[in-house]
Amino acid sequence: GAGIDSLIAAKKVGPEGRVIGVDMTPAMLEKARLAAKHAGLTNVEFREGYAEALPVDDGWADVVISNGVLNLVPDKTAALLEIGRVLGPNGRLQIGDILVQKAVPESAKRKIDLWTG
Repeated sequence: GAGIDSLIAAKKVGPEGRVIGVDMTPAMLEKARLAAKHAGLTNVEFREGYAEALPVDDGWADVVISNGVLNLVPDKTAALLEIGRVLGPNGRLQIGDILVQKAVPESAKRKIDLWTG
């Protein structure tokens, strides 16, 4: 996405902490990088990748935030295994996602701006 959660996390962890944001689209990564620069944040970086193959070292993260991601991931099991791989001991996962109780019209599914940053 546009990196909002990563920017908030970067402010929370302070200058001693590090944040890595991951997105599969170069346009969203550029948007996130510009927002970080505008906010003066130097402890956050953005990497291109997929939830099923995160570009993050084993055990690196204390916290993983997945906001509006898992509903878009074809292989949810692979994504959750990847999250487990990058989480360190006693690491935590926070998931926020979309849940609908009625069918989404095809016209809404085709409007990508409704679903992305």
